[in-house]
Amino acid sequence: MKAGKSYSDTELIEAISRRESLERPVRHLYTLHFDNLTHFIKKNKGSQQDAEDLFQELILVFIDLVQTGKFRGQSSIKTFLYAIARNLWLNELKKRERVFLRDTEFYKISPQEEEAIQAGLVKNESKKQVLNVLEGLGEACRKILVHYYYDDLSMKEIFERMDYESEQVVRNKKYKCMKQLTQMLENNSTVKNSLKDFLVHGI
Repeated sequence: MKAGKSYSDTELIEAISRRESLERPVRHLYTLHFDNLTHFIKKNKGSQQDAEDLFQELILVFIDLVQTGKFRGQSSIKTFLYAIARNLWLNELKKRERVFLRDTEFYKISPQEEEAIQAGLVKNESKKQVLNVLEGLGEACRKILVHYYYDDLSMKEIFERMDYESEQVVRNKKYKCMKQLTQMLENNSTVKNSLKDFLVHGI
């Protein structure tokens, strides 16, 4: 990845908060932090692929925490990112039954920031569960529901984008998709609650 615009911590937070193009801010984060985070993961029983997967997830969590006002720069971005990485990787190691992390003393943050990170990780996990459920509906249903509830597109816009015969056909299809989704969630209250948040607020 080529180097792009350099940001101070304050400028980076402002750029992400504006919800405009995130390409340059993400490139900046990658350039500054990916190699060190990769070293941290590899030192703690991870691989290069683990580091790449974790970094993508870490960026999503960080952007969400900035855009929802849960990170305002109390600690440095570097410290905050490493705290997120530590939490993400610890969760992964627990799944793999390896729970020891080295070099964790460097990434101490405030209790408020730790609480925000934990909430962000829970939200990210819920998001993955919702997307997994939507994948189970099939591509057409997934696209319609994501376009309608997350991208906030009108039936007319979905009709034009997905090349259906008419807006009414899209409405009928959405109704059938929601009915199918309701049936799938009857016995899964956790994902059902996450889905409610998705339908109201988007992912």
